[in-house]
Amino acid sequence: MSMNILSTKLYMPPSRPKVVRRTRLLERLNEGMHRKLTIVSAPAGYGKTTLVAEWLAGCGRTAVWLSLDEGDHDPARFLTYLTAALQTMDRSIGEGVFALLASPQPPPSEFILTTLLNDITSVPYPFHLVLDDYHVLDAGPVDKAITFLLDRMPPQMHLVIATRKDPSIPLGRLRARDQLTELRAADLRFDFPETVEFLGEVMGLSLSNDEMAHLDSRTEGWAAGLQLAALSMKGDSGISGRSASFTSTHPFVLDYLVEEVLKRQPAAIQTFLLRTSILDRFCGPLCDAVMAGAEREQPLPPGQEVLAYLEQANLFLVPLDQEKRWYRYHHLFAELLRQKLQPMSEIAPLHVRASEWLEAQGCELEAFHHAAAAGETARAVRLIEGKGMPLLFRGAVTPILNWLASLPEEELDAWPSLWVTYASALLLSGRLSGVEQKLQAAEKALQGIPHDDKSRDLIGHIASIRATMAVNKHQAETILAESRRALNYLHQGNLPVRTATTWTLGYAYQLLGERTAAIKAYTEALSASQRIGHVMITVMATLGIGLLQEADNRYHMAAETYRHVLALAGDPPLPVACEAHLGLARIHYEWNRLEEAQRHSQQASRLARLLEHSDRVVACEVFLARLKLAQGKVSEAAEIVVRSEHFARQHRYEHQFPFISAVRVQVLLRQGNLTAALQLARKHKLPVSLARAHLAQGDTAAALALLGPHMEWVEAKGWEDERLQGLILEALALHAHGEKLRSLQQLSYALALAEPGGFVRLFLEEGLPMAGLLSEAAAAGIMQEYIGKLLSAMKAEGIHSGLLSDLPQAPSLIEPLTARETEVLRLIALGLSNHEIGERLFISLSTVKGHNRIIFDKLQVKRRTEAVALARKLGLL
Repeated sequence: MSMNILSTKLYMPPSRPKVVRRTRLLERLNEGMHRKLTIVSAPAGYGKTTLVAEWLAGCGRTAVWLSLDEGDHDPARFLTYLTAALQTMDRSIGEGVFALLASPQPPPSEFILTTLLNDITSVPYPFHLVLDDYHVLDAGPVDKAITFLLDRMPPQMHLVIATRKDPSIPLGRLRARDQLTELRAADLRFDFPETVEFLGEVMGLSLSNDEMAHLDSRTEGWAAGLQLAALSMKGDSGISGRSASFTSTHPFVLDYLVEEVLKRQPAAIQTFLLRTSILDRFCGPLCDAVMAGAEREQPLPPGQEVLAYLEQANLFLVPLDQEKRWYRYHHLFAELLRQKLQPMSEIAPLHVRASEWLEAQGCELEAFHHAAAAGETARAVRLIEGKGMPLLFRGAVTPILNWLASLPEEELDAWPSLWVTYASALLLSGRLSGVEQKLQAAEKALQGIPHDDKSRDLIGHIASIRATMAVNKHQAETILAESRRALNYLHQGNLPVRTATTWTLGYAYQLLGERTAAIKAYTEALSASQRIGHVMITVMATLGIGLLQEADNRYHMAAETYRHVLALAGDPPLPVACEAHLGLARIHYEWNRLEEAQRHSQQASRLARLLEHSDRVVACEVFLARLKLAQGKVSEAAEIVVRSEHFARQHRYEHQFPFISAVRVQVLLRQGNLTAALQLARKHKLPVSLARAHLAQGDTAAALALLGPHMEWVEAKGWEDERLQGLILEALALHAHGEKLRSLQQLSYALALAEPGGFVRLFLEEGLPMAGLLSEAAAAGIMQEYIGKLLSAMKAEGIHSGLLSDLPQAPSLIEPLTARETEVLRLIALGLSNHEIGERLFISLSTVKGHNRIIFDKLQVKRRTEAVALARKLGLL
């Protein structure tokens, strides 16, 4: 790890003088503990870390300390170390976060932070979180994450940032709200009394007041400069007058002082400092590995002994753990050591030895870093591939991308696998526009290379990436072709890519309606992903299985699978869990639990908005429109449909058009716009919607002509959801067509299919015609208990089949009356003639007769008296 993770017992650098002003600084820090943020911002060497460490040691609160380095720009890596740091305080914080961050597509930072904050709220005591050397990040995503953290931070948590420059977080807003304590260079500079006390009592130098004043003037109270100056003078008999040599500005003074410090160390220690400066962190055995061969130049003690000496000599060594096994150099000191470590021919072997040692210890990411620094491309490529799980799938996307971007094209051409890795890293980071270009470069580089196992595996990986790209666009044929090609070429041992490809194959089968093949692929992907620890594929394969269970009308099983997905996705869930919530919303809707359906719909919509390049937002809106229709809010449903269609066209989500159009047909039918509904269903080739539109127009023959071939098709495909819906419509159409016996037979089949899944709304949506048909079925002794449940639900919504029991024929009010038709019916009930109605409404006699004909058709009556009687019983008058 590149972060220093310490808890309450902090490493204490040499103490600063205990003068009055110093005490005031500590008091200011104590006074600011009630605020959200303390920021200590000053240039290098001003004692920021020393001050914060001294304050924490005496403030009486638990502290978690993270010392950052330049490798922590990637939000996933930053959050990994943040979680690990918090777990040193309480192991229950962020359980399960590491597996999510190591997935191919880590969740958004906000998701991880929300999880951590939820856990932190249970910490029963106040504590400090310190981010030291924050300036090295220079990363917008981490700044955004810290802003999110500050906005939602629980009261027992206090954030401390030590930095050389202000971070890009809303400091102005925090100041205005009195949520910020600030200490800056002017506060941290040594004043003259502190300089005198530090040089005399802490560093043990005997200097005249003039010499101390001169050093104070030249260093301008710069703590690091004073410490380096003192180190260069210690043990020098000719100290007098040495202070006059410090005449340059800070960078030059520091360079001069480091040179003086190095020269005063034994040659072996100088060599040790220079060569180990390549390491971001180190322990004794790692130093021994890097220093291998140096003993031929001069005798050198074991690395752990040297580290103990350096710490005792205060040579800018920072412990990274309480056991003092791992250390790092002060960042600025390490930078200057590296500047003096030349040339590259001497540096490269050091990196190679470090890489070899780290790889042997299982630290493959750090081993890759040193292999890349050594220019050892072959070693770097091998380390990227990992042992069973590539580094890309372990959160190393950013460092690998940065390295690949630094390589010339000639080097990438020499290693076609690097082009493939480049494409994969871009895909995982969401930068889709550059993926195909890198794949084509890989294919070009592979031309002329013999097709051995290695090159064949690369060809398979290229196809797998293309299949994944096609998933986002729901391009079933492309997914299928590329997935099959990938599995044909991929090496049998390349389990991570083969597992992901098996999942994409399942998705293609699902899009094509080949559900048996899809469930087989999903099951294989699930088994393999669980075996190798591929968390994201485990979630996606489980989700796919749930969707197919739902399509097979196995609602109770599907609901259990969706709930398992939510458990896998954590709390709060991963964004991909929006599909599980949406599935549960659909199931609860069919169970007529509309409040539960709405709750899951809202959660699905919230999570869908966290996904990039996804049509899930549209899918959530389509379901919401259905829910509004069930609640009788037709105008709201219409607005949602229009909005969804516009969004889908804007983002080219063609896959969603049939679903949008199907709901829009329902809205048009509810609005009485039968012609538009018919045209829309015909335009988008929606057989079920078209049959429903024909029924609404009273054209039962046309409806039955459509449903016959459609039912043959879905039965051949084994689509149980489509079969159930078709049976219900066919039963209604047959009943309206006068074929009552066949109607009851088809309804009986539908009830048998629907009862195990607990379907309710599928029948309620058909309204009064279904209520009458169910009553007849119950009278015939067909599934009376289930029908009783359905009729009770209908009665609760005002659909009373009993109103029709005394009529010779159950009417089929396929479509509600329009406002104008209701007005005409009311005038008929008052006894007005057609001529009188025309005069009252200012319409022609032919128009009145036309309204009469439509009203009689909808009520399925032949005379005015029957129409009025039925209308009164239905509550229309």
